[in-house]
Amino acid sequence: MRRLNGTGLLIAVLVATIGALAFPVWSYADRAATPQANLNSASTPTAWGPLSAMDRDFLNKVRLAGLWEGPAGQQAQQRAPSAAIKAAGDHLVMGHAALDQHARDVAAKLGIVLPTQPSDQQQGWLRELTAASGRDYEVKFANLIRASHGKVFVLVAQVRASTRNSLIRDLATDANNTVLDHMTMLEATGLVDFDALATPS
Repeated sequence: MRRLNGTGLLIAVLVATIGALAFPVWSYADRAATPQANLNSASTPTAWGPLSAMDRDFLNKVRLAGLWEGPAGQQAQQRAPSAAIKAAGDHLVMGHAALDQHARDVAAKLGIVLPTQPSDQQQGWLRELTAASGRDYEVKFANLIRASHGKVFVLVAQVRASTRNSLIRDLATDANNTVLDHMTMLEATGLVDFDALATPS
């Protein structure tokens, strides 16, 4: 009798243990909130691969960058306060013209409507540049645009590393080269405040 009770107890413990081990596997198999499921639910299928929310955000930000940095570059060309600022302005105008065309081509293929004017903040930066003059203008130009490029540069790298869409991947490669060129030209003015860039705003 004692042996039967011990055997029954042992069997009950074994069944409970197997059930405890199996439950997480069973519950995970039916769970919709896995990382892959989340990724797929936030993505739109396209002929060039899934288009994620981050991909769409990136495309919009590339367009927005061109909408204010292109005019800022044109302003620098016209004012030409120094050779270094004019050279940076030239690079902004040429770089964003090409990058903006690339972004619009990608958006057309993916059926995405892009912004048509700069954000309120970007319009404020353009007004700030327009109101400045002389040395103040040069410093504002170099630092406002360099800070903006630094923020976009981080997003470009993230998108380039993770996107599953070949059109977005190509655009991110193009954006990486363009943004790095612009950052280099702005830094060459000798006016960029790197201490300010290193301090989170």
